[in-house]
Amino acid sequence: MNKIDKQMAVFTAVENMQDWVSLPELLTYLGEDFAERSVRRWLNNLVGEGFVEKKGQKKATLYKMNPTPVLKALQRSLFTQQYTELLTYIKQPLYLRKPISYQKEWLEAYLPNETFYLSYAQRIILKEQGERSYHHAVAGTYARHIYNRLLIDLSYNSSRLEGNTYSLLDTEKLIIEGLSAEGKLDTEKIMILNHKEAIRYLIDNAEKITIDFQTICTLHYLLADGLLLPGRTGIMRDHSVKIGGSTYFPLDNKLQLEQILVKICSKAALINDPHEQSFFLLFHIAYLQAFEDVNKRTARLSANISLIKNNLVPLSFNDVSKDDYNTAMIISYELNDIHPLASLYCFSYQRTCEQYNAQVESLGFDKIRIIYRNKRREILKNIIVLQLTGEAIYHYIEQQTIISIPKIDQTSFIKTIQEDLDTLGPSRIAGLGITLDQLNTWQKLQK
Repeated sequence: MNKIDKQMAVFTAVENMQDWVSLPELLTYLGEDFAERSVRRWLNNLVGEGFVEKKGQKKATLYKMNPTPVLKALQRSLFTQQYTELLTYIKQPLYLRKPISYQKEWLEAYLPNETFYLSYAQRIILKEQGERSYHHAVAGTYARHIYNRLLIDLSYNSSRLEGNTYSLLDTEKLIIEGLSAEGKLDTEKIMILNHKEAIRYLIDNAEKITIDFQTICTLHYLLADGLLLPGRTGIMRDHSVKIGGSTYFPLDNKLQLEQILVKICSKAALINDPHEQSFFLLFHIAYLQAFEDVNKRTARLSANISLIKNNLVPLSFNDVSKDDYNTAMIISYELNDIHPLASLYCFSYQRTCEQYNAQVESLGFDKIRIIYRNKRREILKNIIVLQLTGEAIYHYIEQQTIISIPKIDQTSFIKTIQEDLDTLGPSRIAGLGITLDQLNTWQKLQK
């Protein structure tokens, strides 16, 4: 169990307790793999962020989950009291706000796995919300499972945040059926179809894609194709740009832009936590404004790389208003404060997870059959090749399951093997690597 999983286990343990609990009781509950010093530090982090209550001192200290629903911490609006001062400043006319340039020190000061933009509790909750039972599946398995829904939702919401007027239904018809909406601009259609291609690129290459300069440029090329001149897609700009409604002035030196984008990718690639990595890219690629246009779209797609690779729920930017998103971005540009953007990220991610939970239930998807497809087929093949019969079959299945399948999935996995054995026939041996003669011989032995 890695550090993040252990932190998650501590959070879940406190959440599961019905009453106040002491540190020794928690350590007993968690087991031998948890060091007392680490658990105490993680608890103090949760207390500091308001997710856990604490009473007593020293050996008499007790802990309990805050009675306020934990997930509400992910739903903090931009307009809560803590952001009033930031909002008051940003809502002023431009001439009253101080012009500001790109702050290189912000990126320089970030130390992967030591500095965090998302709080400790936010990272734990996002992991809890976003995880699915795909730990042992190849990268991109979950995204492929929700493929059409992801294409539609992410294309629609990311385009909507840019002012695209296609409805969700119009977007679905365009992506699935190729039907353009009447009375819409060609650029709106191109924007959505470009999203479709960029998302497909991420999913098709999930196993081998890396966070590097070339990947980000490729995403920009796919998103900007047909919207910018051919010589401006996928390459650094060589002129200045202006951010609408902001006093922020990005860098305008092509060599500097390239060097900083390389550094952003290098730092991001070192970040272990997938959601922190995702948010880091979402912010820094948009902040740098390395391309002539389509920077925020590139940032939003880049933010999904780590989520897709780790078989977490991708981020579709559901239920985020264009005004709130732009305000959060301007606050981060002009005031160098990413907390409003982090709140929007967490809120939208929770909403996306809820939507895909409902989607999976409606599909009746058997994730165990998909995740362990290769092992299931290997066991079936060996049963037939080795000509196993009777009790020998079930002993073999049990042995292989214990060796290869996580305990939580073992019962369901054995059930899928038994279902396949009961229905095995000439039309169902494709992919098993056995011949019809081998199948016939085995079936005669069963009789």
